[in-house]
Amino acid sequence: MKQSPDTPLPSPEERRRLREAQSLTQAQLAAKVGVSRETVRSWETGRTTPRGRKREAYARALDALTAPQPPAPDPAGPKPGAPETEPPAVKPPAEASLRQEQPVHVPVGAALIPLSTADEGPADGEDPAATPALTPSQAFDALYAFCAPALVRQTYLLTGRRELAREAVERAFQLAWQRWPEVAVDRDPGGWVRATAYEYALSPWHRLRPRHRHPEPPPADAADRVLLDAFLKLPPAHRRTLLLYDGVGLGLPETAAETEASTPAAANRLLHARKAIAARLPELAAPEELHRRLTALASGERLRAARPPTVRTGSEQRARQWTRAAVAFTVVIISATALTLRDAQDHYEPPVAPGATVQGVPPKVAPGPLSRQELELRAKLRAELLNGPERLMPDDH
Repeated sequence: MKQSPDTPLPSPEERRRLREAQSLTQAQLAAKVGVSRETVRSWETGRTTPRGRKREAYARALDALTAPQPPAPDPAGPKPGAPETEPPAVKPPAEASLRQEQPVHVPVGAALIPLSTADEGPADGEDPAATPALTPSQAFDALYAFCAPALVRQTYLLTGRRELAREAVERAFQLAWQRWPEVAVDRDPGGWVRATAYEYALSPWHRLRPRHRHPEPPPADAADRVLLDAFLKLPPAHRRTLLLYDGVGLGLPETAAETEASTPAAANRLLHARKAIAARLPELAAPEELHRRLTALASGERLRAARPPTVRTGSEQRARQWTRAAVAFTVVIISATALTLRDAQDHYEPPVAPGATVQGVPPKVAPGPLSRQELELRAKLRAELLNGPERLMPDDH
């Protein structure tokens, strides 16, 4: 999507200067714009550029920073007769919501928000000592509460199946908990979980499951059914690219990196996906309208994610089961190897040459002499006619 020329922005250095001039942290400015702190940091460093509605919101926030501010209060105290004014309320930073133990209720407009929750240290102006250190379970619960609600809706758009969407998100977070030392230091933990959930949801092996053979009930709205049907008919790679770019709001380089494709390939997938959607729904040819409809479709479904402690417990139980299975398989392999070594030959035996006497085979035993009864029977049989013995007649007494 092209950037709007109606919303010019200052240079990245000027953006940071304006924010620091008002003594605002990146987290506070991100809360005003409605994005994450990492997004504001990337905008100020020039690594990425805002676009669409985020660009307009960011421009309005910067314009508000350049507006004249009210004079600071006199440290000596208010003058006699001057009206008393209440101090402005200080808005808490955006990271406060990440420390909630309960799932976050995502509004309709934020159902497909970008999942960028990396914490690379305190923002500018923040005191590191003021932020209490979180335990691994608390950090995981915060990441789950922030990302899971939107991620379930995204995977539902990818698959069209509610149960598979919840299962994919839970499996992704279970894997993240198993690899938490690696995920916790990742630049974008939310992106790590999102990529894992997408890979699991789009796996072709789900077609072999009996539950996958029965379709789930479609959305209640007829327009949503048509949009979901058109979206699901796209190839998985095109579907994923369109969701990341027009639904989640990632840039084209970030979309290409997450889909493991080059930037031109991701752009071609995006164009073909938009063309296919516009062929069935001409009113969705504009990317802004497509984003709005995708958000409304995802928000219209009642999709609930499991509680974070349940996911952590399931991950630990799954890890224990796999460990026990690996130990049992190893024991079977060791037992089979030991049995084979026990029964196998421990020395070389050359083959027997042709004509040589085979050692260890007992010789054939010839029949011995006949007994008296056997001799009488043989003589009787020889004395009979060739056609057999005569008919036996009872003796007269």
